[in-house]
Amino acid sequence: MVVLVLICGCTAPDTPSPDANSSPIDASIPTLISTPSENFTLTVDSVTPGATLPQEFTCAGASRTPGLSWVNLPSGTKSFVLILDDPDAPSGTFTHWLVYNIPPDTQSIDPAQPDVKVLSDGAQIGINSAGLRGYYPPCPPAGKLHRYIFRLYAVDMVITQPTADRASIEGALGGHTLGEAQVVTTFKR
Repeated sequence: MVVLVLICGCTAPDTPSPDANSSPIDASIPTLISTPSENFTLTVDSVTPGATLPQEFTCAGASRTPGLSWVNLPSGTKSFVLILDDPDAPSGTFTHWLVYNIPPDTQSIDPAQPDVKVLSDGAQIGINSAGLRGYYPPCPPAGKLHRYIFRLYAVDMVITQPTADRASIEGALGGHTLGEAQVVTTFKR
């Protein structure tokens, strides 16, 4: 299965549309996976991989987080990291949502998560590309199709940062990623 200035960072009007003949996964997006994990699978509620992201999860709808679930975690997993990003944003990849230190016995995230520092299961919410903690709903420039990639990393450690952004999480994941599962979806206004 195929499996975020910046308040407007996802809304500039001159972002190129993805090539209709290209793969939905951009090779220029950093990949932190160290080993293949074919059975490690991520599911996003109400989302068919490759299809349009439902409006309820965007600025055109309720701006709420979707629910997610996963199966077949890699052996040795100590925590999970979830990143939702838009690789087609005008100023470069925009991280919309960052959740880290998701406990290894957790196999889902409920929908409509609050923008708090720590979730009820102990998972921590990081800083998105808008400089805010929590979920920043997809909101691309009108008329341009953007890809939104939900990535779940299985990690062999607990990340010790009390607050993290995308750069610090990528630094922490280097050499510690056991597997990656992802769901690619699209949205345009």
